[in-house]
Amino acid sequence: MSEPTGAATEDVSTETSVEDVEAAAPGQVTDPVAALTADLQRLQAEYANYRKRVERDRAVAHENAVAAVLSELLALLDDIDRAEAHGELTGGFKAVAEQLNSITSRIGLEKYGTAGEAFDPQIHEALMHDEPSDVAVATAVKILQSGYKYKERILRPARVSVTEPTGA
Repeated sequence: MSEPTGAATEDVSTETSVEDVEAAAPGQVTDPVAALTADLQRLQAEYANYRKRVERDRAVAHENAVAAVLSELLALLDDIDRAEAHGELTGGFKAVAEQLNSITSRIGLEKYGTAGEAFDPQIHEALMHDEPSDVAVATAVKILQSGYKYKERILRPARVSVTEPTGA
Protein backbone atom coordinates (compact mmCIF):
# COMPACT_ATOMS: atom_id res chain seq x y z
CA MET A 1 0.00 0.00 0.00
CA SER A 2 1.12 3.48 -0.69
CA GLU A 3 1.12 6.23 1.88
CA PRO A 4 -1.31 9.11 1.44
CA THR A 5 0.10 12.40 0.25
CA GLY A 6 0.01 15.63 2.23
CA ALA A 7 -3.08 16.85 0.35
CA ALA A 8 -4.97 13.69 1.12
CA THR A 9 -4.07 14.00 4.79
CA GLU A 10 -5.54 17.50 4.92
CA ASP A 11 -8.78 16.24 3.35
CA VAL A 12 -9.00 13.48 5.93
CA SER A 13 -8.56 15.94 8.82
CA THR A 14 -11.20 18.26 7.36
CA GLU A 15 -13.59 15.38 6.94
CA THR A 16 -12.89 14.28 10.50
CA SER A 17 -13.79 17.69 11.90
CA VAL A 18 -17.00 17.76 9.84
CA GLU A 19 -17.77 14.27 11.14
CA ASP A 20 -17.08 15.41 14.70
CA VAL A 21 -19.47 18.33 14.26
CA GLU A 22 -22.13 16.08 12.79
CA ALA A 23 -21.62 13.55 15.60
CA ALA A 24 -22.08 16.31 18.19
CA ALA A 25 -25.45 17.23 16.70
CA PRO A 26 -26.88 14.03 15.17
CA GLY A 27 -29.77 14.37 12.79
CA GLN A 28 -29.04 18.01 12.06
CA VAL A 29 -27.35 19.33 8.99
CA THR A 30 -24.78 21.76 10.34
CA ASP A 31 -22.22 23.96 8.78
CA PRO A 32 -18.85 23.51 10.53
CA VAL A 33 -18.27 27.27 10.49
CA ALA A 34 -21.67 27.89 12.09
CA ALA A 35 -21.00 25.22 14.72
CA LEU A 36 -17.61 26.68 15.58
CA THR A 37 -19.10 30.18 15.68
CA ALA A 38 -21.77 28.96 18.08
CA ASP A 39 -19.06 27.37 20.27
CA LEU A 40 -17.10 30.61 20.27
CA GLN A 41 -20.19 32.62 21.24
CA ARG A 42 -20.95 30.16 24.03
CA LEU A 43 -17.40 30.42 25.35
CA GLN A 44 -17.52 34.22 25.19
CA ALA A 45 -20.80 34.23 27.14
CA GLU A 46 -19.35 31.85 29.75
CA TYR A 47 -16.30 34.08 30.14
CA ALA A 48 -18.44 37.21 30.49
CA ASN A 49 -20.52 35.48 33.18
CA TYR A 50 -17.33 34.36 34.92
CA ARG A 51 -15.99 37.93 34.97
CA LYS A 52 -19.27 39.26 36.38
CA ARG A 53 -19.32 36.57 39.06
CA VAL A 54 -15.70 37.29 40.05
CA GLU A 55 -16.39 41.05 40.27
CA ARG A 56 -19.51 40.41 42.37
CA ASP A 57 -17.59 38.05 44.67
CA ARG A 58 -14.78 40.60 44.97
CA ALA A 59 -17.25 43.34 45.95
CA VAL A 60 -18.89 41.07 48.56
CA ALA A 61 -15.48 40.16 50.01
CA HIS A 62 -14.61 43.86 50.23
CA GLU A 63 -17.87 44.69 52.01
CA ASN A 64 -17.37 41.79 54.43
CA ALA A 65 -13.84 42.98 55.24
CA VAL A 66 -14.99 46.55 55.87
CA ALA A 67 -17.90 45.30 58.01
CA ALA A 68 -15.51 43.16 60.08
CA VAL A 69 -13.23 46.13 60.77
CA LEU A 70 -16.17 48.38 61.64
CA SER A 71 -17.56 45.71 63.99
CA GLU A 72 -14.28 45.74 65.88
CA LEU A 73 -14.54 49.53 66.30
CA LEU A 74 -18.04 49.47 67.83
CA ALA A 75 -16.78 49.05 71.41
CA LEU A 76 -14.50 52.06 70.92
CA LEU A 77 -17.38 54.13 69.54
CA ASP A 78 -19.52 53.13 72.54
CA ASP A 79 -16.76 54.29 74.92
CA ILE A 80 -16.57 57.63 73.10
CA ASP A 81 -20.37 58.04 73.39
CA ARG A 82 -20.24 57.30 77.14
CA ALA A 83 -17.39 59.77 77.63
CA GLU A 84 -19.35 62.42 75.75
CA ALA A 85 -22.48 61.74 77.83
CA HIS A 86 -20.49 62.26 81.05
CA GLY A 87 -18.77 65.43 79.81
CA GLU A 88 -15.32 63.83 79.73
CA LEU A 89 -14.80 64.42 76.01
CA THR A 90 -12.50 67.47 75.99
CA GLY A 91 -9.28 68.72 74.44
CA GLY A 92 -7.25 66.52 72.13
CA PHE A 93 -9.37 63.49 72.95
CA LYS A 94 -12.44 65.31 71.61
CA ALA A 95 -10.65 66.03 68.30
CA VAL A 96 -9.67 62.37 67.95
CA ALA A 97 -13.22 61.25 68.73
CA GLU A 98 -14.69 63.63 66.16
CA GLN A 99 -12.21 62.46 63.54
CA LEU A 100 -13.00 58.79 64.26
CA ASN A 101 -16.74 59.46 63.98
CA SER A 102 -16.18 61.36 60.74
CA ILE A 103 -14.11 58.55 59.20
CA THR A 104 -16.57 55.82 60.13
CA SER A 105 -19.46 57.89 58.77
CA ARG A 106 -17.59 58.50 55.52
CA ILE A 107 -16.93 54.76 55.16
CA GLY A 108 -20.66 54.12 55.54
CA LEU A 109 -21.25 53.20 59.19
CA GLU A 110 -24.64 54.43 60.32
CA LYS A 111 -25.75 54.79 63.92
CA TYR A 112 -29.44 54.20 64.56
CA GLY A 113 -31.93 53.92 67.36
CA THR A 114 -33.91 56.77 68.87
CA ALA A 115 -36.21 56.76 71.85
CA GLY A 116 -39.88 56.74 70.91
CA GLU A 117 -39.63 54.81 67.65
CA ALA A 118 -41.70 51.66 67.09
CA PHE A 119 -40.01 48.46 68.25
CA ASP A 120 -38.80 46.31 65.35
CA PRO A 121 -37.28 42.96 66.35
CA GLN A 122 -35.28 42.95 63.10
CA ILE A 123 -33.20 45.94 64.18
CA HIS A 124 -33.78 46.15 67.96
CA GLU A 125 -32.85 43.86 70.81
CA ALA A 126 -35.18 44.19 73.80
CA LEU A 127 -33.31 44.09 77.09
CA MET A 128 -36.06 45.46 79.34
CA HIS A 129 -39.83 45.27 79.14
CA ASP A 130 -42.64 47.36 80.64
CA GLU A 131 -46.44 47.51 80.12
CA PRO A 132 -47.92 50.95 80.76
CA SER A 133 -51.11 51.86 78.90
CA ASP A 134 -49.97 55.12 77.28
CA VAL A 135 -48.69 53.59 74.00
CA ALA A 136 -50.63 52.07 71.09
CA VAL A 137 -47.85 49.84 69.71
CA ALA A 138 -44.67 48.33 71.12
CA THR A 139 -42.25 51.23 71.45
CA ALA A 140 -38.54 51.54 72.19
CA VAL A 141 -38.75 54.07 75.04
CA LYS A 142 -35.08 54.07 76.03
CA ILE A 143 -31.99 53.31 73.95
CA LEU A 144 -29.54 51.45 76.16
CA GLN A 145 -26.97 50.95 73.39
CA SER A 146 -27.13 52.36 69.87
CA GLY A 147 -27.31 50.06 66.90
CA TYR A 148 -25.03 50.22 63.89
CA LYS A 149 -25.46 49.21 60.30
CA TYR A 150 -23.24 49.22 57.23
CA LYS A 151 -24.89 49.25 53.80
CA GLU A 152 -28.22 47.87 55.05
CA ARG A 153 -26.36 45.16 57.00
CA ILE A 154 -26.99 45.21 60.73
CA LEU A 155 -23.64 45.04 62.53
CA ARG A 156 -25.24 45.31 65.94
CA PRO A 157 -28.92 45.73 66.83
CA ALA A 158 -29.93 48.66 69.00
CA ARG A 159 -30.40 47.46 72.56
CA VAL A 160 -33.56 49.03 73.96
CA SER A 161 -36.11 49.12 76.72
CA VAL A 162 -39.52 48.30 75.26
CA THR A 163 -42.93 49.49 76.38
CA GLU A 164 -46.01 47.62 75.16
CA PRO A 165 -49.66 48.60 75.35
CA THR A 166 -51.79 46.93 77.98
CA GLY A 167 -53.46 43.76 76.74
CA ALA A 168 -51.12 43.21 73.78
